[in-house]
Amino acid sequence: MVSSARSVVRSVLRSSRFVGFSGSRSVVPEFLSRVVEFVVAEPGSRVFVGCARGVDAAVRSGVPWERLRVFRVQVRSRSGFAERSVRFVRELARVGGLLVSFPGRACPSVVRPSSDPSACFCGSGSGSWASLAFARGLGVRCLVWLPVGVVPPSAFGLRSVGSGWWLS
Repeated sequence: MVSSARSVVRSVLRSSRFVGFSGSRSVVPEFLSRVVEFVVAEPGSRVFVGCARGVDAAVRSGVPWERLRVFRVQVRSRSGFAERSVRFVRELARVGGLLVSFPGRACPSVVRPSSDPSACFCGSGSGSWASLAFARGLGVRCLVWLPVGVVPPSAFGLRSVGSGWWLS
């Protein structure tokens, strides 16, 4: 990570007591464990995450259980996963937290930020982007890492800070 991007990312993470992680079930950046370690090193920080494989599992494995809140699917179905993500984002919004998101691919064209969860979780097949859209709709601060060649739609209001990182 370029040093200016690194300092921005660290500053944003350091300023957030509640940090939620979301992302791809298959694309897990190799540096994710360092980001998690940095968050956990902050005294009093709490980490919110889902129950999926991929990014969620990598985050869960790096956080002491007493500092971790795992949002679980209550009914294993597409709507159950969406409902879990809605609870996760609403709780982040309630506590003034930060969403750190690692989508593994470009945003589906139908996904747009909204405070209405049904507008975000519209069957696009990308829970990462739907969660990010809902978070943006609720005014949650977001820090997003995207793979090379992927840029967020302008409607998300994210600006590049370098090295694949985007910030709201």
